[in-house]
Amino acid sequence: MTHKVQGLGTVIYRVPDLDRAKTWYAAAFQQEPYFDQPFYVGFNVAGYELGLDPDPSVQSGAGGGVAYWRVEDIDASLQHFVGSGATLVSAVQEVGDGIKVATVSDPFGNRIGLIQNPHFRLP
Repeated sequence: MTHKVQGLGTVIYRVPDLDRAKTWYAAAFQQEPYFDQPFYVGFNVAGYELGLDPDPSVQSGAGGGVAYWRVEDIDASLQHFVGSGATLVSAVQEVGDGIKVATVSDPFGNRIGLIQNPHFRLP
């Protein structure tokens, strides 16, 4: 058996206020969670797991890695997230070969990356 990365599976953001985070993420990602419990809220975003974890023993916010969510139109997506209450961290920038990235921060300090990659296709 060989090792093969199959793509983004789950991104979990730590949030101090689960109810407020659930409301914000439902609006920002334009959908309701499929799993909603006091210990974890899960969204299915185009086949990928976005989880919200209220565990008080783990600090939320910047400092960890940034997961980049694929988008079709990065300018429109960035405008939507900022309009939903996210804070701009880094504006849209081309990083080569037509690939564009941007980063926002949710109201809880977690970084959300957006990527528009015209070369990427799901298998």
